[in-house]
Formats: sequence, C-alpha cells, structure tokens
Amino acid sequence: MPPLPLYTTIIFLLLFSGASTTSAATTLGVTYNTANSNLPPPERVASTLRSIQIPTVRILNPTASAVRAFAYTNISLLLSVPNSLLPSFAANRSAASLWLYNTVLPFHPRTKISLISVGSDALTSTSPLETVDPTTSLLPAIRNLHLSLIELGIKSIPVSTTFSFVSIMTTSFPPSSSEFQEPVYSLVIRPLLQFLEETNSSFLINLYPYNIYRIDSEIPIGYALFEEHPFNFRDDLITGVRYRNLFDMMVDAVVAAMAVSGQENIPVVVAETGWPSEAEARDTGNYAEMFLKGLVAHLKSGLGTPLRKEGVAEAYIYQLFDDDESVVNGTSDIASVSSRAGQQHWGIMYPNMTLKYNLDFSGSRGERLMDIGVGVIASLVSVLLLL
Repeated sequence: MPPLPLYTTIIFLLLFSGASTTSAATTLGVTYNTANSNLPPPERVASTLRSIQIPTVRILNPTASAVRAFAYTNISLLLSVPNSLLPSFAANRSAASLWLYNTVLPFHPRTKISLISVGSDALTSTSPLETVDPTTSLLPAIRNLHLSLIELGIKSIPVSTTFSFVSIMTTSFPPSSSEFQEPVYSLVIRPLLQFLEETNSSFLINLYPYNIYRIDSEIPIGYALFEEHPFNFRDDLITGVRYRNLFDMMVDAVVAAMAVSGQENIPVVVAETGWPSEAEARDTGNYAEMFLKGLVAHLKSGLGTPLRKEGVAEAYIYQLFDDDESVVNGTSDIASVSSRAGQQHWGIMYPNMTLKYNLDFSGSRGERLMDIGVGVIASLVSVLLLL
C-alpha cells in the first residue's frame, strides 16, 4: 500500500477533478441469459425491450440467433464470452476468430455491439473441466480476441473482462483505503488496466450491494436500498466524503483503487447489479423492487458518485428472467448467495414478457443535468446579487 499522504493526495485529486467534470449519461440496461430454458424467442425479447426503451443489453452465453434478433433495433449489446472458451482462446487465436465468425461477423454492424467481455468472473469460477490457470489464460485470451477483431477489420468493438467486486477488492469502506487484492492485481489487473487504457476499453465489475449488506450487520437496509433519510449516510474520515448509499460507496472503492494504479480515467461499467426477491425470511418488504427503483432513479439523476461525477458509464441489472436451477451462471456473486440462501429469483420480467416491477427505463439523464445546471446558475446569480 502506498504511504498515506500519497494515497490521500490521489483521492483528493479525484475529488477536485470530478468537481469540474461535465457529467455524461449513464446507460442503464439488463442482462439476458440465453442458457435459460422455456423463454420467449430472441426476436420477441428484442422487440419487447425496444418497446420499453431499454437501450443496451448484456448477453450471457450469446448465440447467433440472439445477436441476430437485435439487428436494426438500435439496442447496443455487451457480449459475454463463456468462461469455458477462455483456454482455447488463450491457446490459439483461431479459436477466438472462429467464435467471432459465428457470433459477431455475420451481424456486425446491423447489430450494434458496443463491447465484448472475455469471461465473467473467470478468476474465481470453478469447473470440473478447468485445466488451465485463469490467471495465466485470461490476458492472452483477451489479447487474442482483440487481435482477431483487428484482423477482421473491426476496430470499433473494444474488449475487456468482468470481475467480481467481492473477489478482487480488499474492502468496500472506506473507499479511500480500498485496493485491488494481491496476487490478482499484479498478475492480471495491473497489465489489464494498461491494455484497457491503450485500447480505449472499460473496466467491468459485478457489483452487488446485497452481498455487502448480508455480510455486514452494521449496514442499515435503507442505506443499501437508496432510501433517503437525514442520518442515512457514512463518512469516509480520510477524505471527508459523505456517502448516502452503498452502491456509490462500492463504485468509489473501485475508482480509488484504479486511481492508485494510475488509470483513474478508464470508464467503469457495472456489468451486474441487482437484488433477489424471496431471498430470505427476514426480507419482509419487497426489497428487490425498492432497490431497483432506487437504482434507476439514482442513475437517471445525473449525480454520479463523489469520486466520479459522471458516474459509471453503463450499469446492467441482473437479470431479465429468473435462472433455471440447472443453469450455472459463472459468477461467484450469484453462486455464493444461492448456496447460502437457497433458490432465489433475480429476474425483473416474467416469461410472458411483462415486468415484475414498475420500472421506468425511459427519460433522458441529460435533461436532468440541464435542470441541475440551471438551478446551480440561478443560485450563483442570487448570491452575486446579494454581494
């Protein structure tokens, strides 16, 4: 860990630079797992998501039919390569090229593909067929897919991978003291951050306030659910920053760790976040709906986080439909929660394509930012008139 004065200086520089940054829109999307059975055809899924104005979708286990279904919909896709393909991608670039030939090339650019994640929490996912250490195969797999895209003449699709917050972060609070865990930082994250900076890509993280709330009894439920109360906050005593919800606190833990690594400007994408319904007996209220409504309102508010005023670049709700019990998602976040709490339901939509919760994905964050800007200017003019 760097000396405290240097660490504190870095965080304060983030705060100062963020104060003058013009916020950009956070894109809010959903996760769609094609491995689930008994679901509507992809064409109906794409049509319904377009009708409720969801601008972006993260597809787990992407198939050619699913990618084709989103052609000409103006919905952008984040494709997540299954973890099982990483060893072959790392060993031979032709395997990466073959996947692109089948999944991407026939539909690009009619289908808008914004980013490809090579694996999801591959560092901690386990499989009986796993024969290659993911810390040695992940980066070569990412680079081979990137080079395959370049060879195919596709330079507009960046490549990254997705990590789990609980697997790579030392702590969630205070954010100013958070670092990436060793040895994964030295072996994977540090060279990956350099690659992301060089290729204009993003850092992807699965981030579940539900997990932190479960393991920390001192966190009030309202703090995790974006509820606004006068005393619903936690202060980072090192920087003096006040956090009014757990989501922002976790995002800034990632931002702070990236800043210490010298890559504080890389966009952050929350690849998964959500709250399960019927999770455990003590969840007497509809916490899933409360969390999701709070998340949507917060991301549409344009307020960002204390360390990153523009907020996260994208956030994807996990997930569109409930998982089958037989489906292995591949993310340690979901697997660890399910093993402790039994069957849970993360889906926000029923198989008949109706929403479980009253969520509004429409609206422009830019309009909200304009309202805030006008309000700030009006306040400044009032102060000046009083001088």
